[in-house]
This record gives sequence, C-alpha cells and structure tokens, in this order.
Amino acid sequence: MAERYIGLMSGTSMDGIDAVLVQIDGDQLRVEAALSHPWPTAHELHELCTPGDNEIDRMGVADNQVAREFAAATHALLAKAGLTPKDIRAIGSHGQTIRHRPQLGFTLQIGNAALLAALTGIDVIADFRTMDMALGGQGAPLVPAFHQAFFARPGALRVVLNLGGIANISVLPGHANGVYGFDTGPANTLLDGWYRRHHPNGASYDAGGQWATSGQLIPELLAQLLVHPYFAAPHPKSTGREMFTLAWLDGELAGRPYAPADVQRTLQALTCHSIARQLPVLPEQFGTNQPQTELFVCGGGAHNTPLLAELANLLPGWRIANTAELGIAPDWMEGAAFAWLAERFIHRKPGNLPAVTGASRPAVLGALYPAG
Repeated sequence: MAERYIGLMSGTSMDGIDAVLVQIDGDQLRVEAALSHPWPTAHELHELCTPGDNEIDRMGVADNQVAREFAAATHALLAKAGLTPKDIRAIGSHGQTIRHRPQLGFTLQIGNAALLAALTGIDVIADFRTMDMALGGQGAPLVPAFHQAFFARPGALRVVLNLGGIANISVLPGHANGVYGFDTGPANTLLDGWYRRHHPNGASYDAGGQWATSGQLIPELLAQLLVHPYFAAPHPKSTGREMFTLAWLDGELAGRPYAPADVQRTLQALTCHSIARQLPVLPEQFGTNQPQTELFVCGGGAHNTPLLAELANLLPGWRIANTAELGIAPDWMEGAAFAWLAERFIHRKPGNLPAVTGASRPAVLGALYPAG
C-alpha cells in the first residue's frame, strides 16, 4: 500500500531546510514535491556548533526555533503539493546537527520533534542517529542504506557522493554485503566559512565557485592541509564541522599573507583531492574483473561547476553525473533519505548498515513523537 512521507533536512552548511515529499510503495519511491525553505538567520546555529557561553539556554531557544522553521517548511510543502496533514503518514526529521563527537560517543541534533508534531499535526520520527551510536556505531553516514536500496545495480560499481558541508560517499558494488560508506572530509564547510569571513555583507557562500576560480592554487598549502590525519584514517569514520574549522585553518595558515581568494581556490582543491584520494582504491577489490565505475553527485556542491571539473580531472576513467540520472535531483537526495528512514521506522525495519557506521548490528532507527 502506498504511503506518503515528508523528509526534513538541514545540513552542516545551514544554507536552508530541504523539505521533500515522497510516495513509497514497497520497493518503489517517487518524489512528489520538494522545496528549500530559507533560514531567517542561521547565525545562532553556527555559533552553537562550537563551545561557548550559556550553551544550554541558547540551545533550548534554538531547539524550538528550528522546530518552528521545520514546521513552516512542512506547511509550505503541503500547500505546494495540494495536500493536508492527514495525507502524510509521518515526517522524518533529521533536525539540525550542532555537535557530532563520535570519538566521545555522542551526537546532537536539535529541532524539538514534539513541537514539530504539535505544529504540523503529523507524527514525527526523529533522533535517527543515537541508536546506531548506542550500538557502537558512528551514527553517520546513514544515507548509504537508502542509496543501496534504490540505486545499486549488479555489474556496476556505483558511488554516490554527497557534497554538503561535509563530503560523504556511499559505495555500492551491486550487492548488499559489500556496501560501505564514510565521510571523506570537508566539502563546503570550509569554503562557506572562509567566504563569509571575507564577504560579511554578501551571500553566505561562493555561488558557482566564482571567487575560488579567481584565485590561484597554493600547492604547499594544499599539501600541508592534506596531512590532516583524518584523511588517512580507515573507515568506518565520520566527521563534522567540529574538526574542520576556521580555527584549524587559521592555525595551518600561521599568519602567512596568502591572498584570500588563493586560499579559497586551495580549499576547493582540498575538497577534491581528499575525495579523489579515497576513491581510486575502491575498484581494486574487484581485481581484473572491474565493473564500470560511476560517480553520482548530490548536495549543494553538485552546482559548483569548477569544483566538479577539478574532481573529474583527478578521476580519469570514472563516469561522473549527478543523481538526477538516478531519479532524484541533487538537492533532494538527503531529504528523500530521511523520509525513507521514517518509513523504515514505521514498519520496524532496520535503517543502518553496520559496515558503514561500525554498529554491532542492524537496528530500527529513530523515535516517535505522535501528533495526537
């Protein structure tokens, strides 16, 4: 029986709330409507991502504000689709991550799910990451299970690359037993932060990579940044903006008078090189019988043409496309994944892949906040 779910997602870039309405019927999923709801301001959310004063009170206020904006996005999506809350089985809300510390065994997403349920009149499934972490996992990434369910094809090695604030990959060798995935490192988080620092009155990100394109690569800085131990760490692994911060970048720059645009160009190269260095080893598991290698890109970075061109130059032999070819536009992939995770919860099906997160077993993910 077909059911409708809404997935709500705001990533580490905090460039908007993705609201995605899907219809799921068995092993078939179709996106019926989607939109991006802008944050009135994300300044406080950015501030909460690093330790500071009076965090508990500030988090409590932000928790409710995130829920209200998620509710506004939901109402806008329903209006766009011509539906009512009664038409929706449940909302899958990722919330807004403000701290991800897998090395300490915790992760924190805000967005008061009880308030979201009360404001929308729709049951909400939230808190998807903590059960995986309770079982010894990283709690991330969770989307590879979704990618495996809908995009794996026998005889092809497919990799889905999400270019959000953090870049993550899902490796789909065509059979479920071989699926794995991990965060490769920073994608947009450093690019956006450096851009905002030097354009305080402008946009929140370097649209189309234009500013980066105006700069010159600094090879010695790129080599230095790539020494970060995270890039060489084995998977399962996950990271966040807590690790790749502007404070870390400032320490690496050490007061050297590089032109800001040149640093931006080098940060673009850091994203591309850190991904590419972790991709070429993947086909080797197939020996001489290597399938076609395909890379499908989603997330906000899928619109950064210069970044994709640089990545393509580093990956000869890979066929690169965006996920629209798979039936879901790049901007709506993660929202659709959390709608699917809500459906998994409702029907008591596991939502994680232990080979991806490192959890001790598959588990139903999430917690229910009923509307009535």
